[in-house]
Amino acid sequence: MTPSSSNAPRRVAVAGASGRMGRMLIEAIAASSDCVLAGALDVPGSPALGQDASAFLGRQSGVTITADLRAGLKNADVLIDFTRPEGTLAHASACAELGVQMVIGTTGFSDAQKAQLDAAARRVAMVLAPNMSVGVNVTLKLLQLAAQALSSGYDIEIIEAHHKHKVDAPSGTALKMGEVIAEAQGTRLADRAVYERYGHTGERREGSIGFATVRGGDIVGDHTVLFAGIGERVEITHKSNSRAGYAQGSLRAVQFLAGQRAGMFDMFDVLSLR
Repeated sequence: MTPSSSNAPRRVAVAGASGRMGRMLIEAIAASSDCVLAGALDVPGSPALGQDASAFLGRQSGVTITADLRAGLKNADVLIDFTRPEGTLAHASACAELGVQMVIGTTGFSDAQKAQLDAAARRVAMVLAPNMSVGVNVTLKLLQLAAQALSSGYDIEIIEAHHKHKVDAPSGTALKMGEVIAEAQGTRLADRAVYERYGHTGERREGSIGFATVRGGDIVGDHTVLFAGIGERVEITHKSNSRAGYAQGSLRAVQFLAGQRAGMFDMFDVLSLR
């Protein structure tokens, strides 16, 4: 496919177009002067197939929701994907072949699946982040600074809450928070994480990073990191009131990719937080 010119709006396809996040992305693209909707994908059997992707907004985009991956990508510069790991991997393979960039907000990847994404990113530029929100990524930077300053004498707990339909736990954002903290302290999260506590657990293990998960209602996403010391505690919290922040961050990632040929990037790259 022929890439759009540097001053033209970026042509964006959306995976999971009839879902909550997909619709939020389509609405954000419609309101953007820098992007235009160029494709809309959904799973086979979706009742939305064949419909105009913007019909829910009471307008016509001229883009029909399809389950045909190549048809959905043929006019796109970049695909935004907030779906499931298996679907995202299939999309990544096609995007690498077709030269379509990707912004990936999918969570729950295994290490082997992340390696597959890295392989695809050697052919086409991608932004992969468990949370596209600008505020969340600024929070990650704050956690990096706090973890360095509070590297001893403070117990670390990560508490996250999401809606009842979320299928993975802890959230990708909570895990990223743990990774940022562990890395800032010169360690690995895999060596420190405690994901479950039940029964007679004994005293808290020195240096561990604990996770607590809440699921219920329509909570979009709340994350709190607690640094508990002797005589004081520091809490760093981010709360999402809607998915709009994820959509706006995704469009910033789309624009960032316009200057990239290949490679795997994250929101720290997009927001110049390195």
